Amino acid sequence: MSWAERATTGDETMPGLLAPIHRDGWKFVAAFLLLSLVFGLLWPPLAWVGVALTGWCAWFFRDPARVTPDEPDLVVSPADGRIVAVGSRRPPPELGLGPEPLPCIGIFMNVFDVHVNRTPIAGRVALRLHHPGRFLNASFDKASEENERLSWLIETADGRRVGLVQIAGLVARRIVPFVEPGTLLGAGDRVGLIRFGSRCDVYLPAGTVPLVLLGQRAIAGETVLAQLDGARAPRRRRMT
Repeated sequence: MSWAERATTGDETMPGLLAPIHRDGWKFVAAFLLLSLVFGLLWPPLAWVGVALTGWCAWFFRDPARVTPDEPDLVVSPADGRIVAVGSRRPPPELGLGPEPLPCIGIFMNVFDVHVNRTPIAGRVALRLHHPGRFLNASFDKASEENERLSWLIETADGRRVGLVQIAGLVARRIVPFVEPGTLLGAGDRVGLIRFGSRCDVYLPAGTVPLVLLGQRAIAGETVLAQLDGARAPRRRRMT
């Protein structure tokens, strides 16, 4: 039975395979390998430092497959990391969601988390806008307002709108989008990558009740953050 078949039938046993490296990361892995060679020429023991850095770089850019709940009203985590905010916050003005606070969930990614981000809900990319800013520690709440960010507005088939904001952090200096406005996405599809430590905020429709707690670990494409139509257990899943 394949992994995809296991996901469909409910057997979640994962095969013992290493996660692939995202294509955006190969140039960095190559650069660290070259650095290892240079270190080795300067002083052979330094080559091991380069090897360690190369290993970390490959680990940082890993892009594992995920099993995503396939229900149209489920909101899943866009990022691996720790839940650092659960509450109400005014959404960034560029999202066009109005001035009133909306339910917001923030996920902080450290440099050891997977940094490939995914759409929290199935729908059409109605908007994607870059906003320049600072590079504060992304675990701070004020980073949501002051830091460099890329804002996404996802519109579901029935017209509901969910905001996703990728926020650069203290070390992260580059947000790389994968899809263009107008693209139709399934929940858990890959939308972009943030390089080296960052945060994602998800803005939910008014009245939505978050299903996660502060400090909880989230898995991109798998952890259910909220359900737009009330508490109904997910039944279907798909590989993403």
